[in-house]
Amino acid sequence: MCVCSAQDVDVAIELARQGHIITTFGDMIRVPSTESSLTKERGVGADIRVVYGVNEAVEIARKNPNRKVVFIGVGFETTAPTIAAEILRGLPNNLSVLTSLKVIPPAMEILVGIVNFDVDGFITPGHVSAIIGSDAFRPFAQKHHVPCVVAGFEPLDVLESVRMILQQINEGRADSENEYTRVVRPEGNVAAQAVLKKVFRLGDASWRGLGVIGDSGYYLRDEYAEHDARLCFEIPSIESVDILPGCRCHEVILGIAAPDECDLFGKRCTPEDPHGPCMVGHEGTCRIRHEYPEI
Repeated sequence: MCVCSAQDVDVAIELARQGHIITTFGDMIRVPSTESSLTKERGVGADIRVVYGVNEAVEIARKNPNRKVVFIGVGFETTAPTIAAEILRGLPNNLSVLTSLKVIPPAMEILVGIVNFDVDGFITPGHVSAIIGSDAFRPFAQKHHVPCVVAGFEPLDVLESVRMILQQINEGRADSENEYTRVVRPEGNVAAQAVLKKVFRLGDASWRGLGVIGDSGYYLRDEYAEHDARLCFEIPSIESVDILPGCRCHEVILGIAAPDECDLFGKRCTPEDPHGPCMVGHEGTCRIRHEYPEI
């Protein structure tokens, strides 16, 4: 959500203004775009509904056969298989998907290439690795000689992953290791990978704060074009702005700045009225610092 481009949100807002039903996850409706947000649009009458998954969007489409319904597919490799599986089962004719799905490994290539941004190691995400596997990060680790460790989400998981990274550094090696063995396998979820490959293709994608990254986004294959929201509707050219004036979310995402180093933090930008995406969800760095300033 924090790296979802303003362009994708702006397109969703345009479709809402056209009178279509927009369905998406809870926090997504509060992500600011260039001039508005889905929450603000709903406040002036747009039909925007919060769902817990694409299956709920399917039910909404079936109950509203005379209206167009759009599901905003946002997330990483973790969310994408559930969307792909539902598409394979067959979507109602009046339901389309606006994809804003991202792939993690290509973004890591960008991070190691930032000037004066030294990365000693990566704690790679456990939920993503459950799908793509811990082995997916091995070529990256060996290419850049940067240790990677897949970690779970409990405090002890994080501590152990840091220990494993330090051990790799002390031993002068760089590999992809798996701390989260109770969930993640080296090869990942092969069945989920097959579903992803059947429904989606990789393409260049815009990441908020990082720019366009090659082959870092999932897009519907041609055989599912009738459910591609970008092809189903007339969408005018939109001049989108990812980072609004004064916002430093892009630097927070990259680890270059701390949240409270932004002049807007806790003033113009709050959880109730976020100016940047990092203040929106409970996993957002700025939101966490705002709620737990003692950390």
